[in-house]
Amino acid sequence: MSNDAATAEATGATETAPAPEPIPHGLGASLPPADARAKTEGTFPYAADLWAEGLLWAAVLRSPHAHARIVSIDTTHAREMPGVRAVVTHEDVPGAPLHGRGSRADRPVFASDVVRHHGEPIAAVAADHPDTARMAAAAVIVEYEVLDPVTDPEQAFEAEPLHPDGNLIRHIPLRHGDPEAAGEVVVEGLYRIGRQDPAPIGAEAGLAVPRPDGGVELYLASTDPHGDRDTAADCYGLSPEQVKVVVTGVPGATADREDQGFQLPLGLLALKTGCPVKLTATREESFLGHVHRHPTLLRYRHHADAEGRVVKVEAQILLDAGAYADTSSDALAAAVAFACGPYVVPNAFIEGWAVRTNNPPSGHVRGEGAMQVCAAYEAQMDKIAKKLGLDPVEVRLRNVLATGDVLPTGQTVTCPAPVAELLQAVRDFPLPALPKDTPEDEWLLPGGPEGAGEPGAVRRGVGYGIGMVHMLGAEGADEVSTATVKVQDGVATVLCAAVETGQGFTTLARQIVQETLGVDEVHVAPVDTDQPPAGAGCRGRHTWVSGGAVERAAKMVRTQLLQPLAHQFGMSTELLQIADGKITSYDGVLSTTVAEALDGKELWATAQCRPHPTEPLDETGQGDAFVGMAFCAIRAVVDVDIEIGSVRVVELAVAQDVGRVLNPAQLTARIEAGVTQGVGIALTENLRTPRGLIRHPDLTGYALPTALDAPDIRIVKLVEERDVVAPFGAKAVSAVPVVASPAAVASAVRAATGRPVNRLPIRPQAAVVTGN
Repeated sequence: MSNDAATAEATGATETAPAPEPIPHGLGASLPPADARAKTEGTFPYAADLWAEGLLWAAVLRSPHAHARIVSIDTTHAREMPGVRAVVTHEDVPGAPLHGRGSRADRPVFASDVVRHHGEPIAAVAADHPDTARMAAAAVIVEYEVLDPVTDPEQAFEAEPLHPDGNLIRHIPLRHGDPEAAGEVVVEGLYRIGRQDPAPIGAEAGLAVPRPDGGVELYLASTDPHGDRDTAADCYGLSPEQVKVVVTGVPGATADREDQGFQLPLGLLALKTGCPVKLTATREESFLGHVHRHPTLLRYRHHADAEGRVVKVEAQILLDAGAYADTSSDALAAAVAFACGPYVVPNAFIEGWAVRTNNPPSGHVRGEGAMQVCAAYEAQMDKIAKKLGLDPVEVRLRNVLATGDVLPTGQTVTCPAPVAELLQAVRDFPLPALPKDTPEDEWLLPGGPEGAGEPGAVRRGVGYGIGMVHMLGAEGADEVSTATVKVQDGVATVLCAAVETGQGFTTLARQIVQETLGVDEVHVAPVDTDQPPAGAGCRGRHTWVSGGAVERAAKMVRTQLLQPLAHQFGMSTELLQIADGKITSYDGVLSTTVAEALDGKELWATAQCRPHPTEPLDETGQGDAFVGMAFCAIRAVVDVDIEIGSVRVVELAVAQDVGRVLNPAQLTARIEAGVTQGVGIALTENLRTPRGLIRHPDLTGYALPTALDAPDIRIVKLVEERDVVAPFGAKAVSAVPVVASPAAVASAVRAATGRPVNRLPIRPQAAVVTGN
């Protein structure tokens, strides 16, 4: 017996166990993700962990060239290798040979006559061992006639067509106001944004299993299962009912999660062999296969009056779409519409193009289009301030948007737009202390403790970035989601095809049902295409549309639960409330528990959520193209060694309008992740593609920011002004910090060095100051 226990026994005292902490409950609480424990313990089943009886392994042969004519493909040696069960090429695609994630089906499953980018699939192999599959893929003999690649998007306008649809994917000329308007001050700039890889966590993997009815089931970490199912059915020559996509083991996504260049061959191989077929992509294959952020060239001219108010913006925006269209049309619409930023601009004339090249395909990556133009228009605002000798924050405050203002597209901003409040919040937040010039604090300097720089060469800079993004789809996209809520034996189940990609939808769905029905135990069913579609997991759409569908279904179940009680006491259901697992009436006459009211009942309801419609931009770039918008202001503090050009981001202060905080911990994590991704864009991430060939397609050659690179992130203000048209009033939170943080970092480096800094990521030579 311990001394403490003996003392307690002698004095007659008893120890009372501390009361357990209450479990977070309902909206506004930091409910932890249901899969958090499994992921931290390593028991979460990712797509790469899939297995099936009689499993075969797949490998894909990809083009080593960026542009080439295929003279011949000889699969004889590969087919004759022991253990090889099937080899497929373009000749084995029974249905539509083209697919695509955007509005156009312009990408072949396998290249047939022409290779248009490095890594394009040529053939796929199924074998009884992964090594055999890889060797067989390498044994496919392809004779190429190598062609000169078109890698400069400016040359694409005059180059020979790289695709039957031509090199121009879309052109948007935006016209707003008076073309003759001019300001007393004119500033110009040419800006370049590099190619960022989404670098998804975990291996891209999948499993295809043939079905007795001649169809196939695809087990994928898909972010858009119904879209992937329809594409696969078209390619396989099957009806959608014969193809089922089961979403499994999504480890996280900041873009289109899976490369369809291996999804589609998987199903073909399973159908051809009659066996389950699995493929786990290497990191190199991921770099070669999936889409990247659009490299962008931007030319800007801003006119302003003597007070720094913007009079006119002229801009040219050129997006490098790579070999195929994918979502480039959507990205261009966002870039053109937000080319002036969250500022009031009475006159705007923007030309935007998206063109094909022989570079790797570009597509959806968080904040696409908006991120690229933000870096340019914020640089322009810095130039206006410098030319007029004004404070950069004051210049921005004189121009910022507010609710009721009009975008250059002619759309009125009807949602909350507290841009001035956000900017003032980050401006007024205390600045971090300066690093001390001592050995103990040397790690605070650029380059770290073993860095080559000298403390005397370090300059501190403070800069600002204000970003905006649209939520949901745009330009007439039909955004709809369906959800079913069931309650039985005191347990609620949510069925919705919204994929959890790390944005927290499954946690939000549990919170909605807890809040609406007072049921503690809520499960979210796995996603597959037997459920009604919920759309792709991007632009915050599942928080809005799928969350709205869950809320409506839960409210319908709530009515079913309360109606008998209301009828019994002669009152309407609106006079009853559910809180803390109890049902009470407004006058206190009725008081019972949810469990007693359920009493073995099985209740369920299905509901849809569809936001108000939008419209395409017209021939002059005008139209109400967006459902809603979100805004963010960031202040960056950087230390720059002006002799060697190294940059350390000291702190990023963030203020954001979020509509309503639904899960504080989850929201904080999403903002911090977005900011860190933006730091990568600003300083390190640049997928180099000389002559269209991806150089160093691995995480050694591609420099992602590490924990040591992540700055202190201070969320100084969250403006909770609810958007009345959004369910719960909440806004998407993860994309807009990605948009604003690179611009803020570049602004801070300009402040520290006096250099223009017109390229992202910022190269060391751009931060070197000579003559000091």
